[in-house]
Amino acid sequence: MGIVQQFRAHLTRLGYSKSTVLMLPNCLNEFLEFTSKSTREITSKDINNYYKYLETRPNKRRPGGLSESMIYHHIYALKLFFSYQMEIGFLSQNPISGMTFKRPESKPRDILTLAEIHQVYEVTKTAKERAILGLFYGCGLRRNEGEKLNSKDISFKKQILYVRSGKGGKRRAVPMSHRVRKDLLNYLEKGRGSSLELALILNRNGLRMSGESFNRTLKKLIERTDIQKVITLHSLRHSIATHLLESNLSIEKVRDFLGHKHLESTQIYTRIHEDI
Repeated sequence: MGIVQQFRAHLTRLGYSKSTVLMLPNCLNEFLEFTSKSTREITSKDINNYYKYLETRPNKRRPGGLSESMIYHHIYALKLFFSYQMEIGFLSQNPISGMTFKRPESKPRDILTLAEIHQVYEVTKTAKERAILGLFYGCGLRRNEGEKLNSKDISFKKQILYVRSGKGGKRRAVPMSHRVRKDLLNYLEKGRGSSLELALILNRNGLRMSGESFNRTLKKLIERTDIQKVITLHSLRHSIATHLLESNLSIEKVRDFLGHKHLESTQIYTRIHEDI
């Protein structure tokens, strides 16, 4: 098996999407043809020369040159490839390590820092408010996952929350921290009431709480703080993902925690983490 095919198999094992598994090895192949060197002979200078070439290379599909995003894909392929070569012990030095390249511009995501998360928790007044933070920050749930969550979907003994139908119908088990477990249990025992409704979180009428009601509750919490950011339920999910990566949890485990199908969906948070 050739080196490009080995790289493709590596990406497949990591859980990248079919389109990425096709594209990145093609980027690698173009680089290897450009350098005409073996992997062990490649230096940072070769990579820098290739980057300059990409900035002037014509686009093969339409008039003009490559977009910033496409150039970044080429460089990203090299970063993954050389990291892989280091992992399998083929290289003792990574030629792309320490090199910096321009990132394509993207819309910034509003997330909360750990200090701001503490602020939000400090202004909670009810067990229900803490339970909502536990679901959307502590467990990183999507809005519709929180809406669909039932009381029976939580195992306090195992300290696990079960998402029965996530995005794309995907199921997953989400570990709960001690604080989240305590807050959800406190809500069930003291804040929820004795309604026979299956839903975990109930509105003031004792019925399943809607996503919009969850957002309104979060908005009120943010208004009690001095935080000047536009924060939604999804912002809490972005925040916990970033904080988990900051704590050095592997990107594969963060992917499983969030319920992403493909690894590249999780990698947006590695970029957020690098930028803050």
